[in-house]
Order: sequence, then structure tokens, then C-alpha cells
Amino acid sequence: MATIAIDPRVSGATADFVSQLHQMYIDGRFVQAASGKNFPVYNPATGDVVTEVPEAEEEDVNRAVLAARRAFDDGPWPRMSPSERGRMIWKLADLLEQHLEEFAEIESLDNGKPRTSRASPMCRWPLTCSATWPVGPLKFPEKTLPLSNGYDFHSYTMREPIGVVAQIIPWNFPLLMAAWKLAPALACGCTIVLKLAETDAALRAAPGAVDRRSRLPAGRGQRAHWLR
Repeated sequence: MATIAIDPRVSGATADFVSQLHQMYIDGRFVQAASGKNFPVYNPATGDVVTEVPEAEEEDVNRAVLAARRAFDDGPWPRMSPSERGRMIWKLADLLEQHLEEFAEIESLDNGKPRTSRASPMCRWPLTCSATWPVGPLKFPEKTLPLSNGYDFHSYTMREPIGVVAQIIPWNFPLLMAAWKLAPALACGCTIVLKLAETDAALRAAPGAVDRRSRLPAGRGQRAHWLR
């Protein structure tokens, strides 16, 4: 596979990441597409190939959805308390902050954003999303209401996860939009299938690597690339 010559200003960790084998993240594991197909990701500044990522097809998407459904029905994530989920999402935020420079460099290569924006809100806001959304479910009100119908009944609301959430990430603010979508859905106990923009799919492999290091339950989040 032909790849671009990485800018010498890019850190060694970023260069190593870009040149490595990229896979989808399904059921807690990095995997290739069932068909073995890949498609190129281009440097928007030059039009050269940066790397290649797996091309997901129907079988891969079904596998991701089934893993997310199994994790929701049988796994621990939806059954954890909001505070337990919050602590684990905060760990993800800590890992993101530790590697913020690498994320900024990868987004520049992958998406075309200027390298000077690495300390901009576009890179900092995902940290804010990951840090603040886990608190949300702790503040959602649940009400108990008496029913004045002559019987000793009452009515109450109960906040529960709804199931598997499909999330589509656009090309223009990929890291930020992923954080906006992932953090609240995970905080509420849902499991996720994340569909990435094919134009900047390489960056989305990095959150999968961070996710694995966080040791969150398998199946809670799936990541796939497809062109259709």
C-alpha cells in the first residue's frame, strides 16, 4: 500500500499510528471486513493516499449491530448505575486528554484542519463533552404522582436506556461530533454502532484504541467504515 511521506513535524506516535494496519472495532476487538476489502483515505491537502481502512458491508454491519444488541440485552453496561458509567467515561476523557496532541495531528492529516488548531476548541470540546455528559443522568428527574381516582395507586416515571443507538459522524468535525454523540448515549446506558465518514475514517481508529485501554465492557461501542 502506497502512503504519503509523513510531515517531519508530526510526532513519532502519530506517524506510527497512521502507518499501522487499521481495523474496525466490533465486540471489543479490532477486526477486518468480512470481505477483506479496504478503501483508501486521502490527504485532503495533496490528494495522496494516507492509509487504508476496512470497507464494511452488510455482514459487518449486522455483526456490529448484533454485538451491540447482545451487550445491551445481556451485558453489564445498561445495568450499571449512572455514577458507575460516569466514572468509566471520565476515564476515557482522561485518556483522550493524555493523547490530545496525537489526536490533533491525526485529524489534521485525515481531515485537513490546520495543525495550528490542535489546541483550539475543536480539540478541547470533545474533552468537555466526555467530562460533563456523565453527570446528566444523575440529574434527570423521576417523579412520583398520586392518582386521584379513588384508589390507592400512584404513577411514577422511570428513566431507562432505550437500546442500541446508530450514530452517523460527519466529515467536517469528526472528533467533536463523535464525542457529542457517544458521551450522552453511553452515559444513559445505551450501546452504540458508530458509522464513520469515509473521507476521514482513519482518525476514528484512534478512539477505538483508547477505548480498549479504558477496559470498558466489550460490545458497548462498535465502529465501522462503509461507503454506501
